[in-house]
Amino acid sequence: MTETLSRRTLELATTPARIVLVLVLAVVLRALLHRAIKRLVTGAAEGSVPVVLRPLHDRARGTLLEASPLSSQRRRQRAETIGSVLRSITSILVFGVAGAMVLAELGFDLGPVIASAGIVGVAVGFGAQNLIKDFLNGMFMILEDQYGVGDVIDAGEATGTVEAVGLRTTRLRDVYGTVWHIRNGEVIRVGNKSQGWARALLDIPVSWDSDVPRVREVVKAAADTVWQDEDWKDKVVEEPEVWGVEDMGASGVLIRLVVKTAPLEQWEVARELRQRVKEAFDREGILIGVPLTDLRSAVVPKPAPARKPRPAPKSRTPR
Repeated sequence: MTETLSRRTLELATTPARIVLVLVLAVVLRALLHRAIKRLVTGAAEGSVPVVLRPLHDRARGTLLEASPLSSQRRRQRAETIGSVLRSITSILVFGVAGAMVLAELGFDLGPVIASAGIVGVAVGFGAQNLIKDFLNGMFMILEDQYGVGDVIDAGEATGTVEAVGLRTTRLRDVYGTVWHIRNGEVIRVGNKSQGWARALLDIPVSWDSDVPRVREVVKAAADTVWQDEDWKDKVVEEPEVWGVEDMGASGVLIRLVVKTAPLEQWEVARELRQRVKEAFDREGILIGVPLTDLRSAVVPKPAPARKPRPAPKSRTPR
């Protein structure tokens, strides 16, 4: 009896100390893990690569992602998002284990608690399938760098500039100023119009009686003035190309001009190209294509001859 009482007394005296020790170790471990994650995130945001991954990084140099001027901002965004997720996961795991150890020190039977937690977790998982799908898709989008803040993307029903990328939703603003909130789990395909480089594509219609080789020379010369202009040299990446006759139709002949540009500059370059091509056409007397007209259908029909008025009937006088 005395031994049992002394053992109970010892347990009552040491249990609070063990609980405090568990909590202190949990706080310290969480702080150390968060510090390590912060250092990892800072290094990733600044572009430093671990020694083990340097061969892969050197092999990937020169790709479209490395050439993008937004690569540093996007790299920082991905690193911060992943760091936030890692910090949340480590906090949940550390404090979850610490809570279980505290309950065990207090004498609770953890078997039913763990079984109940498993059942609740399964129920929550079934009820939050869409939410989990959104988070998983968001993680892969960020890790694979499918798009980032500042990119112009086509996400199906919504097309616009990305303003924010989260684990659950993506926010973009279209050309009319409308803000679209897209669930990451609903994004099936994404067209990124500003990653690495872009292309300004112009289909220029000219009349059927135009000299096509001469038109190609004029279009090429007009495009070269943009390429050689000092104000546009940072926006036009390569020498313009005239691919030739793209189509023929009732409106004339289409001449295709393509120019490789820096990201997000294709629309401004295309507007400048249209202006200079129009000015060159005016100087050379080249006509823009117009719809053909069937002359037979344009003949004005002769007016019908006017009918002579009928004479008024003679009145009969009684005899």
